[in-house]
Amino acid sequence: MKKVLILAYDFPPYVSVGGLRPSYWYENFKKMGLFPIVVTRNWNPIHGNTLDYIQPSKTKEVEVEETEKGILIKTSYKATLSNRLTLKSKNDPLSNLLKKISTGWNEIGQWFLPIGTKYELFKAAENFLKDNRVDIIITTGEPFILFKYASQLSRKFNIPWVADYRDPWSQNTSRRKGLFFRYFTPILEKKYLKNVSFISTVSEFFSFKIKELVKNKPFVIIPNGYDENIFTSYTKTIQNNDTLTISLAGIIYEYHPYKLFLNVISDYLEINSNRKVRIHFYGISNKKEIYSIIEQRGNLKDSIKIFPKIPNNQLVQELSKSNILLLFNDYSIMGTKIYDYLALNRKIILCFENDEEANLLKKRCFNYKPIKGLSESLQADLIRKTNSGIIVKDREHLHKVLDDLCHEFEEKGYIENHTVGAEMYSRKVQTEKLVRKLKSI
Repeated sequence: MKKVLILAYDFPPYVSVGGLRPSYWYENFKKMGLFPIVVTRNWNPIHGNTLDYIQPSKTKEVEVEETEKGILIKTSYKATLSNRLTLKSKNDPLSNLLKKISTGWNEIGQWFLPIGTKYELFKAAENFLKDNRVDIIITTGEPFILFKYASQLSRKFNIPWVADYRDPWSQNTSRRKGLFFRYFTPILEKKYLKNVSFISTVSEFFSFKIKELVKNKPFVIIPNGYDENIFTSYTKTIQNNDTLTISLAGIIYEYHPYKLFLNVISDYLEINSNRKVRIHFYGISNKKEIYSIIEQRGNLKDSIKIFPKIPNNQLVQELSKSNILLLFNDYSIMGTKIYDYLALNRKIILCFENDEEANLLKKRCFNYKPIKGLSESLQADLIRKTNSGIIVKDREHLHKVLDDLCHEFEEKGYIENHTVGAEMYSRKVQTEKLVRKLKSI
């Protein structure tokens, strides 16, 4: 059985979309004929919010767990000066200056010096490889400093390595703020990808973006998917039947028209005061903005509830109680949550396909330019293919959709849905494809 060393920064118990891919590999590679050794950070998620990312580990020692699934190597995390000031809620001018200096030192210095918050992963992997032979190294980014570490380990120990891009690196303009990241990250990306065996990524769109910079490397498309091991328990959960409930899980980005959506909900409830609609947000990062809208729109106060980040299995359980699952348009990006939505067989509403205000927001905030010949409506394409929901055109269409859904809920006590072909989008199907490619090296 081939042994695979997996470098993964995001990993349970830390709750993040980035941890789902490597976590599934660890849980299932052995069943598919590969032995996984994961090198990750020893997470201590005690806050239930973004502070978990900078919370120090409980121990300074490297912990090694050997289980029937593989080996898990967890490295300690020591908070930087910036982290410590943030954890103490220091926001005075001097503290903010020190935070910027500390962050810059670590984020830039890690590319040239043996420093940085992720360097412990490199040291632990290096120490393991001194005494143990593995056949392949695979690392998933971001953070993309792991690509540097994998490249260096590959050269030192003569082991082929694979780069797994969950997102583009230097082609993502949101990361190219400041002179260093604008001008040097493309150089670093090309440098460290020179000796990669092949590249995996989640979509054809991302592969085109990466190929603009990284030339003449084999690619394999491994989309995200839903974890069939989790969803088996919840596919038959009965929907809530007291109030029509619309739920959204995960990050709300700048280009997502959430303000427009909530304003339409508010307008609808004002016109239809006899009706109730409940909105649940799970693990969102812009709670302040949502609360600001609630203050401005008083009739939303009893309609919106925001929940902290929770592990994916618990999240799925909560989502399964909803009647409607909300997606904001990611255009040429598929995202991850749509696969979980498909598996739950709850009606999806995608906002918006062609709304004037949403289009302006996209033009201002969406970081990717379209590629000729590739779809700019991947989520809508998948929803149509799987018969899994409604593509909402604009503000006026959302009013009508809400009216239809409220009427159906009042009549039946649930929202009917008939998703087809969801089984093709499980992580099992996608991971088997990756495993075949890894075994061929």
